[in-house]
Amino acid sequence: MRVLLITGEYSPMQGGVGDYTRELALALSAFGSEVHVFTRGAEQRDENRRVKVHRLPGRWRWSTLWHVSSLVRSLSPDVVHIQYQTAAYGMHPSIHLLPRWLRFTARSPALAVTYHDLLVPYLFPKAGPIRWQAVLELARSSDVSVTTNPADYRRLTSALPGARVFEIPIGSNIFPAPPAGFQRDVWRASHGYSGDECLLVYFGFLNASKGGEVLVKTLVKLSEERHNVRLLMLGGKVGSSDPTNVDSVRRVEEMMEDTGVSGLVRWTGFLPSDQVSAWLLASDVALMPYQDGVSFRRGSFMATLAHGLPVVTTYPEVPYRELVHGENVFLVPRGDAEAAANAVEEICRSPEARRRLSDGARKLADSFSWDRIARMHLEAYASVV
Repeated sequence: MRVLLITGEYSPMQGGVGDYTRELALALSAFGSEVHVFTRGAEQRDENRRVKVHRLPGRWRWSTLWHVSSLVRSLSPDVVHIQYQTAAYGMHPSIHLLPRWLRFTARSPALAVTYHDLLVPYLFPKAGPIRWQAVLELARSSDVSVTTNPADYRRLTSALPGARVFEIPIGSNIFPAPPAGFQRDVWRASHGYSGDECLLVYFGFLNASKGGEVLVKTLVKLSEERHNVRLLMLGGKVGSSDPTNVDSVRRVEEMMEDTGVSGLVRWTGFLPSDQVSAWLLASDVALMPYQDGVSFRRGSFMATLAHGLPVVTTYPEVPYRELVHGENVFLVPRGDAEAAANAVEEICRSPEARRRLSDGARKLADSFSWDRIARMHLEAYASVV
C-alpha cells in the first residue's frame, strides 16, 4: 500500500504531531507500506531509507493545495492521510478544504484524517459556529476519520452520525533509551539532585490547556511543607507551530517569580531524545495537571507511562477503562492544586506506591506499541481502499 501522510509539522521541527507522524510513518513502512510525507520545514531526505519526505516551500497557504494535488497525481497513493491539528497549519483554513480539492483535481485516492484534537481554527473575526463546521468538513469530505481518545470519538460521532470513525490511540515518541552507561543516581548527582530530594517533572510544551498555573500552585504548597522538592520543566517551552504557547510560558514564569519558587525549578530547553529519556528515568513523579483532563492524545503523557514514571494528573473528560486510579495513574480533580500536592506527597513518602504506579504505567504503555498502532491504521485504510 502506498500512503501519503500530510502534516503541518515534522522532524526536525519541535511538535507532538510531527513526532507522531514520523513514528507512524516508520511503523507503517515496517509492514511493507511505501510511505511518503508532505510537510513544511523539514529537509528533503529519506528517513532510514524507508520514508520519503517532500518539503513544502514556505508556509501553509492557499497555493499549498496545488502542491498537494500535484504530488498526489505524481505518486498515485492508495491513501492520503491528513494529520490535523489547526495550530500545526498556522491556523490557515486551506487544510479544511484539502479533501474536496483532491476530489476535483487529482485521481481520487482514499482520504483519511486524524484529529489530534478538535480545536477550531481562527478563520476570520466573529466566525462563530463556522469554525466548528470547518473542523467537521474534514471528516465529511474524507472516507475515514481517526480520533485518538474516547472524548473526541464521542464528540465527532455525535456530530456526524454514520461517519466512519476509528479510535486509535497514539504511542510514545520518546522511548526508554538513555545515553550509554546511564545510572540513575549518578545522573541525578551530576546535575545537583540528591537521593532524598523528590524530583518532579513536567514534560511537554506549555499552553492554556496544560495547567501551568496549577503546576506552580502545587509546587508552592509542596515547598511550604517540605524542603526537598524540586521541579524539572523538561523539553522545549513553545514548539515550532503554536504561537499562543509563548504567552502561556510567560505567565507561568512570572508566577514562579512572584511566588518565590523559581529557584526550585530547572528548565532544560529542547533536548535530544536520549537525554529526555534519562531525565524521565531519573525523576520521581510526573506532574501533569491538564486543564481539560488527561487524554491518550497527549504524547508527553504517553512518554511518562513508557518510562514507568508515577504520574499525578487530572481526571479525564470521559472515563477511560484503561486508567485505574492508584494502580497505573494517580488522578486528581482539575484545577485542584491542594489535591495534586497531597498526591505528590503521598507518592514521594511511599516506595510501595511508587513501585505500584511504576509497574502499572509500564503495563499500560505496552498496549500502545507502534506495531499495534500501525496495524490499526492498516485496518482503517483497508476498510475504504
